[in-house]
Amino acid sequence: MEQLKYEFKGKPGGARAVCPHVLVGVVGSGNLEVLMEPKALDGKCRFEVSTAAKGFGKIWQVVLSDFVERSGAGDLLVSINDFAASPSVVSLRLDQAFETLTTPDTRATGNVQHSTSNIQRPTRKS
Repeated sequence: MEQLKYEFKGKPGGARAVCPHVLVGVVGSGNLEVLMEPKALDGKCRFEVSTAAKGFGKIWQVVLSDFVERSGAGDLLVSINDFAASPSVVSLRLDQAFETLTTPDTRATGNVQHSTSNIQRPTRKS
C-alpha cells in the first residue's frame, strides 16, 4: 500500500458542515472509501490517501487539487482508502461526500451518508 499526503490552500470555513463527518463509498475493486471531516486547518484541505495502486501520485495531486478548486472547500480533512479507482470515480466520491457533508437535505442517520435529494420516484396510479 502506498501512503500519500497532500495539502492545498482552500477557503477558510469552506466546509460549512451540517454533520461531524461523512463516510461514502466502499473499498473494493475499482472503488474507494472517503471519510470527510471538518477540521481547523487554517483554511487548508488535507488529504491522506492509502492506495493499492502505486506510482500515481501526480494524478492524485491533480484530481484532489481540482476538487478543492471546484468545491471551494477549506478546513477539511479527507481520508481515502483506495482500491484502484479511476480519477472519475475519485472525483465522484469526493463530490458525493462534500455534498452530503454540507447540504442539510442529504443528511442521513449513522456514519454512512447517502444523497437522495435528486431522486424522483414514480407515482402509483390507483
